[in-house]
Amino acid sequence: MGLNVAQKIIKNHIVKGEMVAGQEIAIKIDQTLTQDSTGTMAYLQFEALGIDKVKTKRSVAYIDHNILQSGPENADDHLYIQTVAKKHGIYFSKPGNGICHQVNLERFGVPGDTLLGSDSHTPTGGGIGMLAIGAGGLDVAVAMGGGEYYINMPKIVKVNLKGKLKEWISAKDIILELLRRLTVKGGVGRIFEYCGEGVKTLSVPQRATITNMGAELGATTSIFPSDELTYEFLKAQGREEDFIELKADDDAVYDEEVELDLSQLEPIVACPHSPDNVVAVSFLKDIKVDQVCIGSCTNSSYADMMKVAKILEGKTVNEKVSLVIAPGSKQVLNMLAKNGALAAMIAAGARILESACGPCIGMGQSPATDAVSLRTFNRNFEGRSGTTSAKVYIVSPEIAAASALTGYITDPRELREAFDIEMPKDFLINDNLIVPPAADGEKVEVVRGPNIKPFPKAKALENEVTGKVLTKVGDNITTDHIMPSNAKLLPYRSNIPYLSEYCLTPSDKDFPRKAKENNGGFIVGGSNYGQGSSREHAALAPLYLGIKAVLAKSFARIHMANLINNGIMPLVFKNLEDYDKIDILDELLIENAVEQVGTGVIIVRNKSKNEEYQMILNITDRQKDMIKAGGLLNMSKANN
Repeated sequence: MGLNVAQKIIKNHIVKGEMVAGQEIAIKIDQTLTQDSTGTMAYLQFEALGIDKVKTKRSVAYIDHNILQSGPENADDHLYIQTVAKKHGIYFSKPGNGICHQVNLERFGVPGDTLLGSDSHTPTGGGIGMLAIGAGGLDVAVAMGGGEYYINMPKIVKVNLKGKLKEWISAKDIILELLRRLTVKGGVGRIFEYCGEGVKTLSVPQRATITNMGAELGATTSIFPSDELTYEFLKAQGREEDFIELKADDDAVYDEEVELDLSQLEPIVACPHSPDNVVAVSFLKDIKVDQVCIGSCTNSSYADMMKVAKILEGKTVNEKVSLVIAPGSKQVLNMLAKNGALAAMIAAGARILESACGPCIGMGQSPATDAVSLRTFNRNFEGRSGTTSAKVYIVSPEIAAASALTGYITDPRELREAFDIEMPKDFLINDNLIVPPAADGEKVEVVRGPNIKPFPKAKALENEVTGKVLTKVGDNITTDHIMPSNAKLLPYRSNIPYLSEYCLTPSDKDFPRKAKENNGGFIVGGSNYGQGSSREHAALAPLYLGIKAVLAKSFARIHMANLINNGIMPLVFKNLEDYDKIDILDELLIENAVEQVGTGVIIVRNKSKNEEYQMILNITDRQKDMIKAGGLLNMSKANN
């Protein structure tokens, strides 16, 4: 029986377990990446492991999230990351060098390697043939220290691409179509592997757009084969020596299959407030647009930017539209400046932002009250833009640029004849904003600003777990709800006590107060609890507030792992109707908790209503030991 691409990489990296769907495996990690929103905590955790130097092939620390420096906090965190990276063998990408996923694809991605990143969009690397997975910061810290990464072996879904995209249809339309069909929960426990004749029609940046937004499907990761187009991209980056061919065997077996005819796609849009709320652009053309944002790790490549420049060339942005553009890397920005495309954007009336995440994470450019904002980003959760009342639509660069000119959501096919953007034969290479680690790291002093506080640590599980239900929330609660990440809060990512004051406040403004008054307790959630970002703070802030367990209908993968890593039990209702029986401030009790965790079935008593609920703790034996020990850090230190 032949192997598919994902299986080949896993087979080359597996150190424990077997490649049987649903069984826990451990894989060796070749590369790691962090960004500054999650990185400070990841490096504090790495230091707590007591390891002198990273043991990966390459680890890179990027500064791309906390860019606004309206006080010393962000700059202090950047200095801490730069010095801790210098000391421990980590490359450091300075502010202005670009978005982690775009830069990693350009300068460090290696087909066939494994990549673990403390950002949910790390699967972008699958566009170049990497097995790239997003995880919590503690998992990344352990991987940097040479530890394996544990995951349940996913099902492998074959996405068979037929045909070729028509003019004005883009890679963004491909992934939005999959989201329309499969929803934000359709990829849970799965790897999406792209195959078929349509693959060879897609460039590496197009592939990366698709694998990037595979995160919105809830997928473990997504991957393309490494072929002649991968080689051409690496050669243009001066890295042809990193190329290896990777393709599925002719008799490769997949667990599931999806077929997509590229020639049948039309321009589509994700409407507020979910990436799977997808309709054809033709249904929306009378909607007035107030703001257009182009960029993010999804659509900020050189090719995307050139498309936008061509559409804007010789035109003027509509007087009622604010257009902002953020090229994804210094390389992209430099090339646009050199060939005149940047001048065309500026002449049309675009505002050029720094090469960073920016508006995608609510770091500036919040829309006006009730405004319609078109964004080439990957998420449009309510309030993520920084304006709760804004209506955010996810679109392709083509739709975004066309709409910026007309002032209405516009089908780009209405503009004029299409044009082709050729991939460069040679990219402009200048890595002077990437700082290598020190040869003598022991001599480097790590600088810690006053905003950096110790992270909370869980205690070993007690035999009796009791407390009140502090809040009850519905379905699809995101990590943006659990731990908001706006421009005012992001500078405090290394200060959990401060952040905890805002934990879950978008859903329940009194949650922090209730948690402190009741010495912690329980959270009750609906289905897909914790979808979205990989931010570990969505587990660390509840830990700081004394949360002992979350009872939910189902969990998103990364957030569930982060809860376990921090000693918080993720309990799933066996009978979903029990969710409706629980009210806020009900007092819950788990007796013989240590023993019950071992069985994987937890009986939760509702003392207020004299009821019992059967909860499922569907985790591995290793994770059960982690819960008992009070988290991954405690268990790792005990085993060393």
